[in-house]
Amino acid sequence: MLSYRHSFHAGNFADVIKHIVLVEILQSLIKKDKSFEYIDTHAGAGLFDLESKHAATLAEYQNGIARLEQAQWPELEKYFEIINSVNATGALRIYPGSPFIARYFLRHGDKAWLYELHPADYELLRNNLGSRFQIKVQRQDGLKGLPGLLPPVSRRGLVLIDPSYEIKADYEQVLASVLKAHKRFATGIYAIWYPVVQRLKITQLEAGLIKSGIRNIQRFELAVAPDSSERGMTAAGMIVINPPWGLLQKMMLLLPKLLAVLGDGDGFTKCEVLVAEKHVHKSEK
Repeated sequence: MLSYRHSFHAGNFADVIKHIVLVEILQSLIKKDKSFEYIDTHAGAGLFDLESKHAATLAEYQNGIARLEQAQWPELEKYFEIINSVNATGALRIYPGSPFIARYFLRHGDKAWLYELHPADYELLRNNLGSRFQIKVQRQDGLKGLPGLLPPVSRRGLVLIDPSYEIKADYEQVLASVLKAHKRFATGIYAIWYPVVQRLKITQLEAGLIKSGIRNIQRFELAVAPDSSERGMTAAGMIVINPPWGLLQKMMLLLPKLLAVLGDGDGFTKCEVLVAEKHVHKSEK
């Protein structure tokens, strides 16, 4: 949607959980020498000035990343290392988006494909990511461009899917795109970010994935407030297909701690296996 600008929401609690999961997955990918490819379907601008007019309008980062004191989060060392890399003075002013986080991990031989449809954010993304031969920035709908990149030559990859969901049809398009992509590249890691504005939409997305036949799906959600019929996002989460080993265990420890700092007292977390890696027959139970 061309009216959406993530700069109004950068660094909020939804970014925090999305980027923590993203960092964990990327760290797991670089443990092996073999190259990988990163695909970001809705990349945004890459870097966000938290003192800009957009960010200051809602100041959502004040209830997000600004509440986390680095000294209290040794388990998020790499996440803060990336944030510190764009804040030379030590003060929090610039917040890195998902494409910049991915670039931080790229090695020689790894590749990144970044899609952004908004013309202004596309130009910012090109400027913020700099010129690196293994990064391709394209002004295109990432969900439409995704099939042409799969399977990657390396046969190792991470696909981040995080549209704004301001158009209700986005939920159905995400599900259809994931099912199509998985048929082409079944061993890839797919990280699907979602906001909880209407719980029914998330329930339908979950149900579609569960019924798809895709195995090995986990979900991590941080709800800073109870579900509500009022306007506004109360929770956000990540659904991960083919998650790396250890992600579930780490998020089980992290989510309650994040809730204590970012929640309003009535929030909750979800950390669960939606679909097991292997099908268990009744006779094996």
